[in-house]
Amino acid sequence: MSLNKIHVKKNDTVMVISGKDKGKTGEVLSVNPKTGKVLVKGVNIVTKHQKPNKQNMQGGIIKKEAAIFSSKVMLYCKKCKSVTRISSKLLADGTKVRICKKCGETF
Repeated sequence: MSLNKIHVKKNDTVMVISGKDKGKTGEVLSVNPKTGKVLVKGVNIVTKHQKPNKQNMQGGIIKKEAAIFSSKVMLYCKKCKSVTRISSKLLADGTKVRICKKCGETF
């Protein structure tokens, strides 16, 4: 059981760089290092047939997000309004921060 290192974290803004949802941006809802997948808000919408239960008395067909591979997303910098790779920098107080390679903005 090896865990993959994923370059994005929960609540990051990312853009999809390949696949049917290419170009869409959204917020990362969850990260699963075991499978190497991320769940992005508004991306990879699938239809699910839901049986009636206590929470959902009606049942029926619902639309929800499905997980996509983390290699299909890149971090989106709001300052330079484009996707970017990140570098890390060690501050004077010993904390590590992620920095945009293009504009130098911290995440």
